[in-house]
This record gives sequence, structure tokens and C-alpha cells, in this order.
Amino acid sequence: MFEFMTIRELYEVIVSGANFEAEGLEYVELDGWVRTNRDNGKIGFIALNDGTYFKNCQIVYLQESIENYDDIKRISTGSAIRVLGKVKLTPESKQPFEVEATQIVVEGHCDEDYPLQKKRHGYEFMREIPHLRPRANSFYAIFRLRSVLSMAIHEFFQSQGFVYVHTPLITGNDGEGAGEMFRATTIDDQNFENDFFGKEAFLTVTGQLHVEAFCMAFRDVYTFGPAFRAENSNTSRHASEFWMIEPEIAFADLEDNMDLIEDMVKYCIDYVLENAPEEMKFFEQMIDKDCINRITKVRNSEFKRMTYTDAVAYLEKADIKFENKVEWGMDLNSEHERYICEHIVGGPVFLTDYPKDIKAFYMRLNEDNKTVAACDLLVPGIGELVGGSQREERYENLIAMMEEKGMEKDGLEWYLDLRRFGGCKHAGFGLGFDRLLMYLTGMQNIRDVEPFPRTPRNLKF
Repeated sequence: MFEFMTIRELYEVIVSGANFEAEGLEYVELDGWVRTNRDNGKIGFIALNDGTYFKNCQIVYLQESIENYDDIKRISTGSAIRVLGKVKLTPESKQPFEVEATQIVVEGHCDEDYPLQKKRHGYEFMREIPHLRPRANSFYAIFRLRSVLSMAIHEFFQSQGFVYVHTPLITGNDGEGAGEMFRATTIDDQNFENDFFGKEAFLTVTGQLHVEAFCMAFRDVYTFGPAFRAENSNTSRHASEFWMIEPEIAFADLEDNMDLIEDMVKYCIDYVLENAPEEMKFFEQMIDKDCINRITKVRNSEFKRMTYTDAVAYLEKADIKFENKVEWGMDLNSEHERYICEHIVGGPVFLTDYPKDIKAFYMRLNEDNKTVAACDLLVPGIGELVGGSQREERYENLIAMMEEKGMEKDGLEWYLDLRRFGGCKHAGFGLGFDRLLMYLTGMQNIRDVEPFPRTPRNLKF
């Protein structure tokens, strides 16, 4: 008699306009968790969420219809329950329907010291209970969106024939050359010849170097997985463990790379607006009132392109006093990047051809011998969102760049081999998945978009 349904399925059926009686959906069974429970004497209301939909389902229980009414009205927030009841349309109320309960069974009681009561909790407090915070609205929305955005990434690349590569998390190479890596070891000293791998090993900071090897076989590839950086930074944009999206495309130059970046960013914006509309509405109402408008403008924009040298010239002439003085050769700060895209361009812009001294060793040297074929995508609101480059495919040039930057060839012979054994021009980029989530939603701290954030002095779970 009672048809088991999820709350998402109920909402979908209501929107479709199906005839409940004809479809045999008038009486339903629901499982979920109590968000709120209020009793008005002879009638009570439970806001039930089962994890399948952002919106709750209102459960109505009547004293005249429920034998254990006094027990039900004491069910605490956070408790897990099973509900049997009749679906009733309520088009004139806030909810399009409600379920009038005929039976409510407690599957799991919630203790009185449950920290998530019906009030707003600060983000700092919520970071102390990451095992419970997915039950709060902001985090319920962000972590569902995280899942949706993950699927957007895969669908975008898979639809274009890219091969998904699982690059190693343990490596002997410093892909960025910055030295800020976590050591992976089983010994208490530095006699690495006695260590597990017989050499010094680290947690990876990037999958790029390894995915380049697969690019030389499959042409278009991508890796999407965790990366680690032992940078002792406590800013709102840095974490010690984060996820990176890193495609690599063969027979492609910097222009092709920027085209791919633009297509991917626009695809992701469309995807989340279409597949997580309730969550995005929540972010617009409660987190950042401009978030949907901001990303919609980006989706509808043509991404401009400007050289680093031109950008510096604009900044030097700007009628504003920057905190950090502008000069050619510097690594631009967020204030500079935002000024360029918000005031000079008025929208998203690629900055290209950066000084070689501030970029990684693997970027292709330009003919001026001063700059490399690199690009950063700047967007209004945050500045840099994506960084990429055409890779240096010329063996001798790559060797020279490594020597210039004081890098050892030892351990990177395999990477150099890719230039000797059928190498070709190729390009790629890196996009921080967590930062993309922050940009889409307006969330201000990377700790609040990661399920269990890892930051300096923070390993609570």
C-alpha cells in the first residue's frame, strides 16, 4: 500500500503534474533525518530531509491520527525516522505538498547535546565538527554542488574524447620546483637508501608531469585528483590537500589551450546552474547575492586576451595606489589581477607571455628569450582562476631552462625522454577544483568547501 520514495522523487512527481491516485503514489514511505520538529498542541510539523534533495519535506502529524503523539512531539532534531503517510498537495502554501503521517518510527535517536540546533552557526564553529557539518544548510549545499561539479568536469572532457589518467600520489619529482612537498617515508632518519622506495619520496604537488607521458600516446588526456603542498600558509585560499584538474593536449599551442579553458569554464557554469538550481539559489540568497549574476556574465562573455607586458603598462598608468608597487618582472598580486579584469577589460581575460623567471621550468620559451608561452585566466571577483602554458617540447631548450633555474636532471630523465622519443608541441593547464567551487558559490574560505580540510596545525580527523 505504501510506496517507498525519496524526497527528490516526490518533488519531481509533483512538478510533472502526475495523478497521485492513478499512479499509486498517494501513500508513501519516507526515510530521513529531522531538521526541525514543532508541536502546536494537537498538530505537529517535522521538516524531514533524506539527503536526496536540498529542500525538506514537511511531515504533518495529528493528535487524532497518531497513537504515540506525545512521543513523536519529543523527537529531537537530528534523529533518523521512517514515515508512512498520505501525500497532500498544498499549492497555496510555501511547500507544494506535505505528507500527513499515519505512522512515524524512530530509527535512531539523537542525543540532547547534538550541536546543530535550529539557529545559525558560525563557520569557525562548524570547522570544529566537520563530521556533522554536512547536515547544515550551507555545507549540505556546498558538498552536493561539489559532487555535481565533479561530474561536470568528467562529462566535459569525456564528451570530447579525453582519456582520464590516474597519476601517482607518491612521487620522486618536484613538479613545480618550489620544494614545498610532504615527504612520504617509513624511516626516522634521512638514510633514504634504507627507506621503503630506496630513495626520497614525496606526496605529489601536481599530476602534470606524469600526465604528459600519456598525452604522447592518447593525444588528449586529463587528470583530476588530490595534490599536496607543504606551504605554511593560513590564508583563506590555501590548503595543504586540494584537488586539481589538469588536462594536457598534444599538437596544440597556447591559443588552443586558452580555447579549451574558456570552453570548460563556461560548460561548468552551465552545468551547475542546470543540475544544482536549488543549491545555487541558496548561495544567491544566503552567501553571495551576486554569485549567479556574476558567473552568468562570465558564461556570456568573450574571454579577452592581453600580454603580461601590456597589463603591466596599464597598471603603471592606473589612477590608483596599489598596495604593492607594479614593475615588469613581478608576480602580479590579486589586487592587480582584479583591476585588470574588472576595470580595464570589464570581464574575464587571459594574461599571456609572462617573464620566464617567475614561471615553471617546463613552459615554452618565447622568441624574445625573456618570456614564456604561459597564460592565466583572470575573472572578476577573485583574479586568477586558471593557469596554463604551452610546454617546452624542445629538448635542448628544456635542459637549458632547468640549468638556469638550478634544477637537477637526476630523476627527471624520463620527462626529458618525452622530448626525445616522438615529442610534439603540446599544452595544458591546472585548475584548482576547490577554488572553482569558491568562485561559483561565493564561499570565502577554502576550508568551507572541502569535506575534511587539511591546513597547517589542523589534522583533527
